Formats: sequence, C-alpha cells, structure tokens
Amino acid sequence: MAQTQNLGIYQLPNGNWGYRFTRTVDGKRVNRKGSKDENGKPFTTQRAALQAKAIAELRFDAEQKQKPKRRMTFGEVYAEYCEQGRGGRAYTTIRKQDSLWRNHLEEKFGSRFIDDISVAEVNDYLAQLYYVEGRAYRYVEGFLKMFYLIFGQAYSRNYLDVDTYNKLCVNKDVRISMPKMKIDEETDIVAFSREETDLLDAYFKGSNAETAYLLGKCCGLRINECYGLKWENVDIERGTITIDRQMQYQEGLILLVPLKTRNARRVIYMSQSLKEYFIALAAERKAHAVIMRAQREQNCSYIYDVDGSRISSLELVNSLPNGKIQTVNSMKYHSRTIKSSLKIDFKYHYLRHTYGTRLAEANTPTHILCNQMGHASGKVTERYYLAVSQTGIDILVRNLNGV
Repeated sequence: MAQTQNLGIYQLPNGNWGYRFTRTVDGKRVNRKGSKDENGKPFTTQRAALQAKAIAELRFDAEQKQKPKRRMTFGEVYAEYCEQGRGGRAYTTIRKQDSLWRNHLEEKFGSRFIDDISVAEVNDYLAQLYYVEGRAYRYVEGFLKMFYLIFGQAYSRNYLDVDTYNKLCVNKDVRISMPKMKIDEETDIVAFSREETDLLDAYFKGSNAETAYLLGKCCGLRINECYGLKWENVDIERGTITIDRQMQYQEGLILLVPLKTRNARRVIYMSQSLKEYFIALAAERKAHAVIMRAQREQNCSYIYDVDGSRISSLELVNSLPNGKIQTVNSMKYHSRTIKSSLKIDFKYHYLRHTYGTRLAEANTPTHILCNQMGHASGKVTERYYLAVSQTGIDILVRNLNGV
C-alpha cells in the first residue's frame, strides 16, 4: 500500500525529493513533475514531495474541469462586472470604480487578456503609483481592491483557471499586495488640539453652520450624514440621534440615500451640552415656523428621501431659519475662511477624527467607540487608540511624572 502511495516519488542525486505524474488530456499523454514548492524551496523529505504531488494532481484535475470558456480581456471582464456584477453597490462606490477605470486602468490593462497578467506586473504597477507617482497609500489601496474585484469576477465566470486565480488572489506568499508603506507616510487620523477647538468653537458660535459643526465635533458624524439628518431622527428627550441616511448629489440632484454600510446605521448618544443646544434649537425652529412662515414656504426645496418620496428641506436639521436648504457644499466657505483667518487646516472630517480620538483618550471601550463611529471593522477603530495627540502626550507626561 505504501509503495502505491509513493508511486511517482523519487530521490534526486543531491538528496532532495521530487515527484512526477501523468494524465491523458484530449487523447494525449501529459507529464508533470516538480522538485520545488511555489516559493522555490526544494522538497527535503519524501513526505513533502508526496504531499506536493497530491496537491498538484488535484489542481491539474480541477483545471481540466474548469478550463476557461474563452479568453477575455481585462476590459471585457470589467464591462461584464458593470453590467451584471455590481447591482446594489453604493452610488459613490460606482463612481469611484469608474473613475479609476477611465483615468488609469483602462489604458494600462484594458486590452490585455486577463490570464496573461502576472502578479509581478500588478505589484510593479502598484509600486509605481505609490513610490514614483507619489499617490497616497489609501488611494493606491483602491487600485488593489479593483484588481481583486476584476480577477474575482473573471474566476467566477470561468475565465481564469484555479491555479492562476490562486496565484493572483489567494496564496498569501505570492498574491498581489500593497507596496511596503513608507516610513514617513502620514497618518489618516488628524485631530484638532484643545486650543484649536476653542478657536473653532468661537468661530462657529452663532453662525449658520454651528449645528453642523457641533454634530461633527460632538457626534463624529460624516458630513453626508450631518446634512442628511432629519428632525424625526433626533430624540431630545432620550438624548439620542439615529443615523439611517445620508445626503448625496447624484446626477445634479440633491437626494437622501441609504448609508454605505450596514454598520453605519447607528444610534448616537448626545452629551448634556449638545442635548441642551438641541432643546434651544427646537424652540427656535418652532418660533421661526410662525415668524418666518412666508419666507420658509417660498425658500424651501423639495428633495427625494430614501424611499423615493418627496420631502421638504424644512424637515432637515440643517435647514436655515428662512427655509433655505444647506448641503454638503455649505462647509467649503468656512474651510477657506478658517484657513486664512485662524491658520487652521480645517476639514469637516477632522471633527470626526477629533471625536474618535477624544473618546479613545477617555478609555472608551473599543466596541462602544466602534459602534458610535459606525465602523464596519474594529481595526479601523483601533487607529484612534494608536493616534498620538497632544492631549495624549500630556496624559503620558503626567503619568511619567507620577511614576
């Protein structure tokens, strides 16, 4: 029995081991042999050669069963994915994919047969984007995801054989991967210092953007979530805000659309100061409905909600007192003004970073912070605990002085 199992296993003159086997394909005998693994390391034992032979036979047989229907180009596979494979994808995801394709991938890979593209070629391309062209690391990650997506589409449609797909996307030792991150790569977490926050508090106090500012600072909302927030989702009595939709521009229209991920849907808890602010804001809204009724009726806009129904912009928390709608573009003016007058590089998303960093500094349990931020992965949340802020340094110094 052992001799049957070892059939095709032989020892080389240098003491290492190899294997061979034969198959009949389309009436012709096909021989296969090997003495090294996928990483180029020799088989030093009979057992290693035996295991490699068994795997090689399984792969060969699988390839014959799953021969590609026909050769497809990279561009043809992407076109097929666009037509049949991305139903249900978010509007912004589709736009990003199409942008990467039109501006980069189509020219380089579009006309190439997909089974001719190698791991080394893709890795070299990613390295070119990152090291030579100076693209941001997170931006280059978008290209990596596109390659995995298109190769996966090709494999699912039987345009790539098992072995080729495994080399490209599965085998951890050889598959396509991101270039090694530069030592000086900037962190994604940018948090405002206490001094900067004090200046921003004073700047936004009493402005038309104060509510939006506080929702970013005190709740960590993304800008689309902020401007898509409806009054019906604010429970002042309980002190909670339900995030279940966002505002987007699509084909020139302002729409309320579903959130990008399931985890983004969440209930956020307000601080006491924010709760008091909303109590006062609700009272002002009630008064404006009477005092500025005519203006509000004339200035309000009608937009489509997530269910396709038309709603008045007056239902949005960030609607102006006179009824005019505010959108995700409303913060651009303030970003420019703050940079010129306060010398602060202000981006609304940095308020979200600041919120997450402050909660991490206060030792908020990771799963709670993950929930409040609406992250799909705890690994994303952990970056807030690793980010080094001035407040964190101050805490460290105090701790060191107490040792």
